[in-house]
Formats: sequence, C-alpha cells, structure tokens
Amino acid sequence: MKKFMDENFLLKTETAQKLFHDYAKDMPIYDYHCHLNPKEIAEDKKYTNITEIWLYGDHYKWRFMRSMGVEERYCTGDATDYEKFLAYATVIAKAVGNPLYHWTHLELQRYFGIYEPLSEKTAPLVWEKANKIITEGNFSAQSLIKKSNVALIGTTDDPIDTLEYHKKIKEMKDFDTVVVPTFRPDKAVNIDLATFVPYMADLAKASGMEIKTYADVKKALTKRVEFFHEMGSRISDHAVTYVPYIEATDDEIEAIFAKAMSGEKLTEVEIEAYKTAIITYLAKEYARLDWTLQLHIGALRNNNTQMFEKLGPDTGFDSIDDNKIAYKLSRFMDNLNKEDKLPKTILYSLNPNDNFTLGTMLGNFQKGGVKGKIQFGSAWWFNDHIDGMVEQMRALGNLGALAAFVGMLTDSRSFLSYPRHEYFRRILCNIIGQWVEDGEVYYDEDILKEIVQGVCYNNAKDYFKMN
Repeated sequence: MKKFMDENFLLKTETAQKLFHDYAKDMPIYDYHCHLNPKEIAEDKKYTNITEIWLYGDHYKWRFMRSMGVEERYCTGDATDYEKFLAYATVIAKAVGNPLYHWTHLELQRYFGIYEPLSEKTAPLVWEKANKIITEGNFSAQSLIKKSNVALIGTTDDPIDTLEYHKKIKEMKDFDTVVVPTFRPDKAVNIDLATFVPYMADLAKASGMEIKTYADVKKALTKRVEFFHEMGSRISDHAVTYVPYIEATDDEIEAIFAKAMSGEKLTEVEIEAYKTAIITYLAKEYARLDWTLQLHIGALRNNNTQMFEKLGPDTGFDSIDDNKIAYKLSRFMDNLNKEDKLPKTILYSLNPNDNFTLGTMLGNFQKGGVKGKIQFGSAWWFNDHIDGMVEQMRALGNLGALAAFVGMLTDSRSFLSYPRHEYFRRILCNIIGQWVEDGEVYYDEDILKEIVQGVCYNNAKDYFKMN
C-alpha cells in the first residue's frame, strides 16, 4: 500500500516523478482566469478561522455536503463557524472519488503543514492547528498569493467596474504579483434577462454617454474595453450555453434593441441574433487590441428555483448542458476569420462529450506564426478532477498540440485554491511519464522539460502577454 498523498502522489512512474519534481513543481503560477476579489487582494484581507477562508462562498463544498445529507444551516445558514467546519470534516472523510477530498488535503498540507487526514475524529485538532496559524502567522490574501508563487492573476470583472482596486494593486511597491482585470460583458449580452434594461443605464453612466441605440451600446463597450486595456487587461470572458449564430442586419439589431428597451418580449430568434451581433462586434475589438477571447460553453445554471430565490446564483445548483455546439461555433469563428478578425480564442465546454468537437475545431482556425492561437481550455468546473483532466489532455494530444497548451487555471474564489495547479501538474507529468515508460514517447530530457514547463507556465506567459 502506498503512503497517503505523499511526495509522489499521482506520480506512478520514475519518469513522472522526475518530470514533476525537477521541472514542474517549482514553476510559477499564471492564473489567467479566476474569481478572486481584487478588493480583498488590495486590502490584504486577513482571516479569523479556517471556516471563513474554506467554506464561505464555496459552492463546491456546499454541493457535496448537501449530497451527504448535511442540513443547509451548516452550509449557508446560521450555524457557528466551528459547527460548519465539523460538518464538513465529518463528510469529507467519505468523499472518495471526489476531487474535494484531494484538494482539501493538499490545502491542509501546503498552507498549514497538517498531514493528518481530516475527519470527524481529527477535526478538533485540525481546527486548533489551522486557526493558530491563521491568527498568529502571516496568513492574508497577499501572503497566500506570494506563498503560492503566483506570477499573475486574472480576475473576472464587469465592464462597468471602476477597477479602483486594480489601480491600488498596481501602485503597491512590495507586491510583485501582476493582477489584471478580465472583461466579462455577459450582462450587456443577455438581452433576454430582466437585468438588461437597468444594466444599460449602468453602462451609460460608466462610459459617460447616453445609450439609446444599439450603436450606442457598441460605442460604450468599446470605451470600456479600452479602459480595461489601459489597466493591463488583454483578456475577455463570455459565458454562453452555446455560441450563438444568427445573422442579421444592423437595422434589424437596432429594432431588436429598441424592442427590448421598451419592455416588449423578444422571440428566441431575436435574442440569438442580438447575442450574435454583440459578441461578434466585441470579438473584433479584441482582435484589434490583440486580446484573447475566452468562451465558456455549456453550463445550465440556476436549476433549483426554490434555492435560487433563497440564496441567489453561484450557490451550488448548476449543472452541465447538452446543447449541440459544433455548427454555430464553426460559423461564428469562420465569420470572423473571413475578415481576419478572429482573436486568439480559448474554447471550454463544461460537457466532456464535446472534447473531440473542440479538439478538432481548433485546427480549423490556427494561424501560422501564432503558437496555439485557438486553444482547447483546461478541464473546467465539473471536470477539474483526475478523469476530466486526463480526458481533456489526451483529447488535445490526440487531435492537436498538447505542447502548445496554456494549461491550468483555478476558476476559484478562494486564496487556498492554488494547489489545484499542483494537482494538474502531477496529472500532466504522470500522463507524459507513462507515455515515456511505455515506449510511446522518446526520452529526450530537454524536449520533455520544454513541454512540461511550457504547459505549466511558459506557454501562458507568452500567449497572453500580460506580464
């Protein structure tokens, strides 16, 4: 029996161990997509106990706790922080097969030096040890980022954001991690939601202009894109259930916009035509400024109406959608490519059934002279576990260029999530190491080092150009 989560955890061959320990382990982290709060970074947030940093806002953990029969008061309710921690400790010991089990223990090891497996029995000791470190040690947002060797953080930000905390971070003299905003214009795209009309007023205020027409929307968004660009951003992100594609004239889009602003109900065709037009327009702006477009496809959100009304979004009630995505995605990208205005693009799908769809779509629109211009994004959300990462990287290797991959991202709201990069790196090295051991890949140490360090850090640094 192997020792539980030791230094060679997930590294099943000598080659995998060498690749990880010699070349992957100590590479900096380029976390180009996350949901960390820039205010908490700027103010160097301090924590009072492990529950606050571990369980507040973590819908991954809440979802598992509910599945194990834990009452809601121990997830989002009025239970004490210790009661919530004890509830989590009691069930995490039984989380076999769930990546939470590994993430939990990696975080305990890396940030607290705690190697005892967490359970109901060990919970009091872990609570005491962890909280002593939190309250007595250098345990704050910035210190955790530094300890994790993070070179860059890409937060997720609305176009109307003032980016005041990004400005403060840029002015800091003793904090070396680059923190850049990511342009996330979903509220300006989702014309079908009740939030759209009031959001137009917010966008008008932020851009310093009136918005009465679709042409005004485009001008306002361009102003905000250019503001984000000045603040160091070179990346955008769009969340879509599928990439829309219905062609319409400018006059038709103007009519659809006017109809929405007057409170009239839109047809499905009108909704998709507007979304197609606005995302296409923004993609051209991204291409003009050499930005990267991220397309996060396939989340079916807010399924539980009762809990959505009680707790709001992002509380653990989302799942995978099963739309057919290939044709419209192809037409969207080809339409931009015909004008040579297709930006660097990262394609993610929450549905692993789409791995080969995305893996083959990449090759249609690569461009000579740009390494990995179109990327197959890292295994995301419900897929960022061993099987999901292995399947994504094997699909990319089979169909494209694994060596050009920009690698892992945390997609997290927690400052303790950086061991997920270690998790990814161990899995990457184990895959390549096994290929070498099986005689499928030649053991050229220089080439293997270049591939591993590229996927871990160097490819992303060169691709995004946000250092």
